[in-house]
Amino acid sequence: MRQWTVDAFAAEPFRGNPACVVEPFDAWPADAWMQALAAENNQAETAFLLRTADPARFGLRWFTPLLEVPLCGHATLASAHVLFAELGVDAERVVFETKSGALTVARTAQGYEMDFPAQPPRRVEHPPGLAEALGVEPREVWASTYLVAIVDDEAAVHALRPDLVALNAVSSAATGGRGNVGVAALATDRPYQVVSRFFAPGSGIPEDPTTGSLHCILAPLFSERLGRPALRYHQAFPGRGGDLECEVRGERVLIRGAAVTVLESRLRTQP
Repeated sequence: MRQWTVDAFAAEPFRGNPACVVEPFDAWPADAWMQALAAENNQAETAFLLRTADPARFGLRWFTPLLEVPLCGHATLASAHVLFAELGVDAERVVFETKSGALTVARTAQGYEMDFPAQPPRRVEHPPGLAEALGVEPREVWASTYLVAIVDDEAAVHALRPDLVALNAVSSAATGGRGNVGVAALATDRPYQVVSRFFAPGSGIPEDPTTGSLHCILAPLFSERLGRPALRYHQAFPGRGGDLECEVRGERVLIRGAAVTVLESRLRTQP
């Protein structure tokens, strides 16, 4: 059984966000086996694919080292890249059946375009302890599936050194979900308009390098603010960084990016 490691939202190796993608199955393995492999891989996500009668349609599930998640952008992009570039799927687009509904990924001249559900946030009061956990006073705080803190400028985003234990507790209490927090700011004199980082201690990931699901929240927020449906985003994970273009179309967000395979391996364990 083969497995690939793919750097998603990257045009060259060792940038963007790595994900492991396992060769498609004919039936889902046991959840415990998938979780154990994800923990063994120790990447932000391991993606598992299920064949269907349609050669361009697959089931898709995502596991962090700690738990299964309902939506993951970079591992969806990585899965499509494996199907197209490594397994030779002959189609212009693939459809994934997931816990977040049907997700479509199409080929483009520069890489891939994903069609995801928008998750517009609502503005909320600053949760007690958030500033202390982040180490900076947010200008605004928004909530959707994650908390999003807007800070003054790009320098503040780069300088973050949050207390992850405290951040987990604050975010969980504020959203009723996992303790994950995005931080973003408008950029100036850059090839991108928005810069961000994403801390996900509630999902077993101290900091995620490039997060597609975060941009389902950021895209509606900043497209409305700037009056532009399509914007470029840079997620500033120290030492890597990833780049996305997001376009809001009604209740959907089109997320565009590239991907590159960095490793092909063979599993010696079977489910």
